[in-house]
Amino acid sequence: MSEPGPHSSLMLEFAAQAFQARNFQLAAEIYERHLQEQKAGPADWALLIRGADCLARSGKLHDACDLYQRAAAYSSLCPDQLGTMVSCLAQDIRTREGLPLPNNQSTWGILTCGQCQGFLCEPVTLPCGHTFCKKCLESCRGQCKLCRGSLEQGGAGHHPRVNVVLCNILSKWFPSQVQAVRLRQEGNALFKDSRLEEALAKYNQATDLVSCDHLLYSNRSMIHFSLKSYERALQDAETACRLQPCWVKSHLRKAQALAILGKPEDALREFLFCIALDADNKTANTEAQKLLLNLLRPDSSQGNLPNILEIVPHPYRFKGNLDLLGFSIPDSSLHRLNRVNMENKKLLALSADNAPSDCNKVKESFQSPKNNPGLSVENKLVSATKACLDIPSKRSLLKRKWSSDDEEQSRVTVVPCKVLKQDVPAASDHAQDSVSVSPHVDSSDLDCSLCMRLLYEPVTMPCGHTYCLKCLERCLDHNPKCPLCKEDLCEYLAKRTFCKTELMEDLIASYFPEELKDRKRVYEEEIAELSNLNENVPIFVCTMAYPTVPCPLHIFEPCYRLMIRRCMETGTKQFGMCIGDSVKGFVDYGCILEIRNVEFFADGRSVVDSIGRRRFKVIQHRQRDGYNTADIEYIEDEKVHGEDYVQLLSLHDAVYDQAYNWFNSLKPQLRSRILGHFGPMPAKDSELQINPNGPAWCWWILAVLPLESRAQLPFLAMTSLKDRLTSIKRVLLFMRRTRPR
Repeated sequence: MSEPGPHSSLMLEFAAQAFQARNFQLAAEIYERHLQEQKAGPADWALLIRGADCLARSGKLHDACDLYQRAAAYSSLCPDQLGTMVSCLAQDIRTREGLPLPNNQSTWGILTCGQCQGFLCEPVTLPCGHTFCKKCLESCRGQCKLCRGSLEQGGAGHHPRVNVVLCNILSKWFPSQVQAVRLRQEGNALFKDSRLEEALAKYNQATDLVSCDHLLYSNRSMIHFSLKSYERALQDAETACRLQPCWVKSHLRKAQALAILGKPEDALREFLFCIALDADNKTANTEAQKLLLNLLRPDSSQGNLPNILEIVPHPYRFKGNLDLLGFSIPDSSLHRLNRVNMENKKLLALSADNAPSDCNKVKESFQSPKNNPGLSVENKLVSATKACLDIPSKRSLLKRKWSSDDEEQSRVTVVPCKVLKQDVPAASDHAQDSVSVSPHVDSSDLDCSLCMRLLYEPVTMPCGHTYCLKCLERCLDHNPKCPLCKEDLCEYLAKRTFCKTELMEDLIASYFPEELKDRKRVYEEEIAELSNLNENVPIFVCTMAYPTVPCPLHIFEPCYRLMIRRCMETGTKQFGMCIGDSVKGFVDYGCILEIRNVEFFADGRSVVDSIGRRRFKVIQHRQRDGYNTADIEYIEDEKVHGEDYVQLLSLHDAVYDQAYNWFNSLKPQLRSRILGHFGPMPAKDSELQINPNGPAWCWWILAVLPLESRAQLPFLAMTSLKDRLTSIKRVLLFMRRTRPR
């Protein structure tokens, strides 16, 4: 084999750069050109493998197999060198057949464990809201398999406890399935002790009770395999695959049985399907690489490689297969793909006579940062090779049957998808239909033990008890313990991870849709009633509040915790603020506050950052759930015009200057405290009557002035800006006279 010249070395460098930029088609073209130049002598098997890897990654799996076969003929391939080909074959299956993502709970049905994918046994609900078998959680590594959330329940040293409501439902509604799961667990324990015949008997009993559980047949297939009953192992594995097409272990056991029964082609197909479902399955990857290597060898007698590739479409068959699955490729995308292919082929049109100088030109264009500012590696490759398009070509371009493939594109026969065969039911539909429900189903089994209504947004505590989210929050406002078992929930309250129990929500939606619809309607009516800012407006009886003035609050009483939470849930984020009254409970005038932010503490207390918005007058005093409410009407300043407005403007400017001078005359320490609490004094408004509450600085100065609440209250009731300014002027004059000298 001849040594590569400088032109060849440079192009190989470009191929490596193209591979790094994920332009696999360009890299494959360069590698194949070198291989054609080496036809006179023995091919470089390492170059064959690199070219084959590029072809496989670009979707040309048939062409990649040709190069792998040539490499196998020249040298002894290792199974690891076929990892790229196996991965691409599996990825092709995953794409064509629309396989679900791993850990997709909807694929398995409502009542299946997210870990073992079998019917739930002793269900435990985690703080994240996902539910698993209790035994499955013992094998987890501290994280939820579905969302990677922590498995911690109630702090360190606490063992997971079963979901009480869900456990009762499963036992009452699905007694046969629960008994079958117990038999399966007993069989698993016997299998671990190598008592295979006894384990097989347990599984036979389980399949007699439940004949449509894929997990039973999959595990029984493993027992038959251990007993060297390979035909029975294959039958059970095939049954499991039909019941649940997306269960990896079923396909893995089917592939292992096929391999030992001398059917390498079928075994390889199943191993590839396993990898398509789970790319990290080491067993499937290893076995698939070994089988593919045996089929690639020239002296192979174990199978026919073209038959294996029947499951793999030709690169030009992608559109047909995607159409079969209900997808379509826009014509503009197809034209763009064809244009890219043609440009990539032009990149190889280099002159043989001028090769060194031309390649230097390409290299200089590629490496020059001045000519290619901000370009990615792939864009630099394209821009660099375009510099060669003006080179007069004295050599024919490299051709790889492009025209013949294009002509055959319209005559391609679409290979049907494996998962969409008629004899294989859809996974989610079958999982739902396969579970028979006991006639003793009653919606009262899913009632909240606090409100005695159907669970709405159910949340399960670490102790295993389940409540409506709103009911639970109200209970924790008063006492951070479980209402039923009195277990301490302080840590749970501190984290505030109120995640809904997804499985219970799905059960209610599936079996009691009408009851859930009525329950949701009642909840929405309650929210609509709480959202009304004219009737039954929540009233916080505390201190004076003014429009535009910040009002920070410390919330610790249970009734006000509920009030603030409801304001946030409804989306209004508003409530009224009034000072107390010994007769009525609270006075007849107040200010609406809007919540800007809420900071919660571990013990349930919170600090609310609010600001005043509108003034109101109380029409009717009321109470709701322990806190005060009121029917209100809003107050606005009366507008004046003409000469009255000119006089009002003059008075406004004079009082503003008076208030400004008074504030600046305060001691620096006092001024700093005021600025830290209320912020700086607002500037004068350009238009006095644009705000229905009047200028913002008036309310700021009233909040700052050292007046009692009863003395400040009349200012809220005033609808005349002139009267308010006059009263502020009198207070400032009084403060100036009484100030110590």
